[in-house]
Amino acid sequence: MENIKITLPDNSVKIVPSGTTSYEIAETIGPRLASDVLVAKINGELKDLALPIQNDSTLELLTGASPEGHNTLLHSAAHLMAQAVKHYWPDAKLTIGPAIDNRFYYDFDLDINFTDDDIIKIQNKMKDLSDADYECIRCEITRKEAYKLFESMGEDYKLEILNDIDDQELLTSYTQGDFVDLCRGPHIPSTGKIKYFKLLSTSGAYWRGNEQNKMLQRIYGTVFQTKKGLNKYLNFLEEAKKRDHRKIGKELNLFTFDDEVGPGLPLWLPNGAVMIEELEKLAKETENKAGYDLVRSPHLTKSSLYEKSGHLEHYKESMYPAMDVDGVEYYVKPMNCPHHHKIYASSPKSYRDLPLRLSEYGTCYRYEKSGQLFGLMRVRSLQMNDAHIYCTKEQFKQEFLNVCKMYLYYFEIFGIEKYTMRLSLHSKDQLGKKYVDEPELWLETEKWVREALIEGKLDFEEVPGEAAFYGPKIDVQVWSAIGKEFTLATNQVDFAIPSKFNLNYIDENGKEQTPICIHRAPLGTHERFIGFLIEHYGGDFPLWLAPVQAIILPVSDKFIEYSETVLKTLKDEGIRVKLNDRSDKIGSKIRQAELEKINFMLIVGEKELSNSSVSVRKRFDGNIGEMKIDELKVYFIENIRNRRITHSKKANAASE
Repeated sequence: MENIKITLPDNSVKIVPSGTTSYEIAETIGPRLASDVLVAKINGELKDLALPIQNDSTLELLTGASPEGHNTLLHSAAHLMAQAVKHYWPDAKLTIGPAIDNRFYYDFDLDINFTDDDIIKIQNKMKDLSDADYECIRCEITRKEAYKLFESMGEDYKLEILNDIDDQELLTSYTQGDFVDLCRGPHIPSTGKIKYFKLLSTSGAYWRGNEQNKMLQRIYGTVFQTKKGLNKYLNFLEEAKKRDHRKIGKELNLFTFDDEVGPGLPLWLPNGAVMIEELEKLAKETENKAGYDLVRSPHLTKSSLYEKSGHLEHYKESMYPAMDVDGVEYYVKPMNCPHHHKIYASSPKSYRDLPLRLSEYGTCYRYEKSGQLFGLMRVRSLQMNDAHIYCTKEQFKQEFLNVCKMYLYYFEIFGIEKYTMRLSLHSKDQLGKKYVDEPELWLETEKWVREALIEGKLDFEEVPGEAAFYGPKIDVQVWSAIGKEFTLATNQVDFAIPSKFNLNYIDENGKEQTPICIHRAPLGTHERFIGFLIEHYGGDFPLWLAPVQAIILPVSDKFIEYSETVLKTLKDEGIRVKLNDRSDKIGSKIRQAELEKINFMLIVGEKELSNSSVSVRKRFDGNIGEMKIDELKVYFIENIRNRRITHSKKANAASE
């Protein structure tokens, strides 16, 4: 038998017979690796460990500690769960069961609703199936064979999936015990590898996300290769549940939703409106220093504007339906860019006018399917921190980099320590369909963005097929204080739309040129960003952002008059302070202030009245001493003006 050369990640080489499997190679390296390995990466592609290797190849042996290994384990656990469901409910029809962000799910068409007792029963059956250690057997199958197989099983949804697949495509199925599923894989070697798992929740889900389709039942779960990994994730979920922005938003009276107003349309309560104002103030200060000009545009526009911009062609499903006004179709605006193009075009421009940076804090409206709405994270009414930069090709790289630096400035202010920038690129086969058909411009602008990120020494990863329809973009991923990932903002390049609007400038040689446009929103929408901040801080906002920065607590009614003087003094300095003048005991008032997550409690009694002072109690730190009113004003004003994160180490420890 002919030998082949297998190159491992450390560049060491193993000579093995052709047809050797990845698992057999793992055994030659060591029993621990052979026990832990879940999937192989052969020549850069994920493959089952049992697949024979026929030619010289590179090989990585992946455990659950790697993202690819963990995703394989998650997807295999979804199959195990489906097998358990089919054991108890043979008539349940299978749909899909992918891995998603440390979790998996499977959607079932079943007439009954899963109860908590059912979930326990399914989980126990999964343990039995794991103990049975069924081999996960891969089988190549033609579309015709697959159709016949799943038709005999009555799996209508699998047949619908097969109807969308080309007749000539070779498919794969996976079998474990008496369970078989259509799947491209790869999968772990056997069910015995799935040991540390937990089913988390159930929900409804429309087939293929379409509200016109049947509502299915979805079961979510998670799995890790080690018990420690599972426990760590379950603890994270508990902390995330405590920090859920919907829960804290209600407790702190930040926002609300109302059925008569409509789903996905938040109503900002006074406390939440304060946070929006503070974010706008921060952004306007920052952008004013960076040379932006503030503009305003209307909430609705003729359809012809969105025909010209291409939004009706590429984005209509996310827009609200047109309204007829005097026989003309109007749309509520889903984004500001076409309006800003019109503002640019309102007067002639020369190269001396560029770069031109136009910012707006308007409201946009996007149609999100009801099943996708989620608190402030997915809404239909968006207040955007939006701007468009019009520049020359020569100015582009620096302008793009300056926007990225603005992100870093905001990260420092908000204490965001972990982030990555995801460079979303076009895919060649979607030119003229999903993307503007300008192949050379795509490659050129993607190169500019890549070079800007490298020169700025910014952490980024490339993702093909995720660009905007008019150019490449950066999606900014951030992680909250407890490690929860969020998509925060975007920075997009537009090389196509300015020419559609006949935007131009006269260059230094007197020739007419088309500017490049950068679409950017470093704070995203106020809705999503405040949702992130609620969870990031757990509702314990830094002083400058807190809806209520301090509360005055008189120890008895006879100190209310002095407390009102303190209140006016601080309010006159713009400090957001309130007075608890109820006749409760001071301990009760302190507990209430703690529940409201107020940073500073200013306690007033006989001594404070005599000394024209207050006793200051700081959340998490307790009593920090007596302060004169003028001293307190300076302390507050300095912290607020510098936007300091005022949390103590005790506060951080409490959130970990």
